[in-house]
Amino acid sequence: MNIAVYCGSSAGNQSVFTTRAGELGRKIGEKSHALVYGGSNTGMMGAIADAVLHARGKVTGVIPDVAVIKAREHPGLTEYIYTDTMAERKSRMIDLADAFVAMPGGIGTLDEITEVISLSSLGIVKGAIVFLNTNGYYDGVKELLKNIVGNGYGRPEYFERILFSDDPEEILTFIENGGIVTGKENG
Repeated sequence: MNIAVYCGSSAGNQSVFTTRAGELGRKIGEKSHALVYGGSNTGMMGAIADAVLHARGKVTGVIPDVAVIKAREHPGLTEYIYTDTMAERKSRMIDLADAFVAMPGGIGTLDEITEVISLSSLGIVKGAIVFLNTNGYYDGVKELLKNIVGNGYGRPEYFERILFSDDPEEILTFIENGGIVTGKENG
């Protein structure tokens, strides 16, 4: 299964973010899933790619023709896909992926995962969507999605395949089950 992971090319200011990225990457590789990500060797991106590779997993980097991004290209990936633009990169990652994970990151990460949620609400994307919610990083997004439903701008079924979790094992089980949680509410 190809898992697209969106995250920062910086590490942030809490070491637990990169620790958890490494744990998730290790699990992805150990379970013979493949990582699809932005192709950087720095920050959260580098941490997850290195962990998947160390666990003998496959890693595909999707790299746009943007100088600052190309300068951080990871040298040891399984496959490289080059795109002309950031928009093409997003589209290519979505096309390649069976499931989607947002780890802590910045505006780019938020842009990427919200596009996936939008496409999911239209039935275009069918896979699980996960927010790696380390230290409550995505609690505000969780509340925003509840607010969207509460104010009539979205239906609950739009968000059924979304999980907020800090547990890599729970995340991979959710993904492997196609975004279905049994016995408890997602989030």
